[in-house]
Amino acid sequence: MEAKKHSPAASTAACNNSESDAIKWKRKAKQRKEEILRLKEDLKIAEDGVHQDVFPQHVSCKCYFYDTLGQLSPMHESDQDRCSDVLRRRFLRQVRLRERKRSRCDGSLLRSSIPVSTAPATFNILAEIAIENEMEQLRASVDFLVELCETSSPLEVEEGNFKNWSHQAVDFILATLKALSSTGKIDETIESIASSLIVRLVRRMCNGSEGDELHHCHNNFQVYVQHLLRKLGSDHYLGQRVILSVSQRISIVAESLLFMDPFDGSFPRMHNYMYLMIQLLEFLISDYLLSWSTSQDIDLRLLEEWVISIFHARKALELLESRNSLYMLYMDRVVGDLTRLLSQVSFVQKLRPDTLAKLFG
Repeated sequence: MEAKKHSPAASTAACNNSESDAIKWKRKAKQRKEEILRLKEDLKIAEDGVHQDVFPQHVSCKCYFYDTLGQLSPMHESDQDRCSDVLRRRFLRQVRLRERKRSRCDGSLLRSSIPVSTAPATFNILAEIAIENEMEQLRASVDFLVELCETSSPLEVEEGNFKNWSHQAVDFILATLKALSSTGKIDETIESIASSLIVRLVRRMCNGSEGDELHHCHNNFQVYVQHLLRKLGSDHYLGQRVILSVSQRISIVAESLLFMDPFDGSFPRMHNYMYLMIQLLEFLISDYLLSWSTSQDIDLRLLEEWVISIFHARKALELLESRNSLYMLYMDRVVGDLTRLLSQVSFVQKLRPDTLAKLFG
């Protein structure tokens, strides 16, 4: 009877415990569900971030790369360290994508062909492989930058990723050239890559595209290409070759303008990029000539070649003075800067007498 008397209370307690457990498990289930939802949301955010990292939409370049666009540089310290690692990684992904498309299987064959020999021989082989890799990266980054310039428009400069990618491409090219220069392995292959880069960018700066003509001159895409050449020119190996190429092109264009009808539809465009070329010479000489002169491996023969080429360009522009005296005004300013700065460098007496006569005669 006693057992029967206590059974209702026991059943009530058991029922209460069961309800308490149910509430507790429901609460835990709710918390787990909320946690799963948070994790799903975090995963979605992470996936979106990865997608935007690989395929960035509209990210501004938070540096000073384009601060002096179309302007003479003020005297300030170098801003080479002001670059974003995130932007660099994005550009490197673009380079790797290009390398994958061109990938060849000879890389693995090259590694397997290393003989088991003395340590110095093995080290030399590994050093050669490292140099080959640097050259491939240089070639890939040059192709990437040129393709970016050839396929971009003024509208894409403002709305797309041109500024970010072009900045990182220039930094990548300069760093690779510096690494190759430190090994003393600047050969004909690298010179061919550098010459191709300069010729294609100068052609893009001068020829432009149909889309460029729809925009005001200040926003003209050609000015951005000019700026890229200017930044690449900080390295004397590239800078001297840019000056030589541009000064030779000025002579050619001056001859074309001499026999061209001023009312020809292409005349204003040729006038525009004549100004861009003369301005680029001024930028390169005023920005970098003194810093080039401190380099131990500067090519004096090449320097003499482009100095003479500038004087030839000036002479070609003299014939156009009756049509447009501004050409001579701008070119005289370039020659004045060149003479003033060369008079300050230590190697000036090593130049040939005829070059010195043109400069200081």
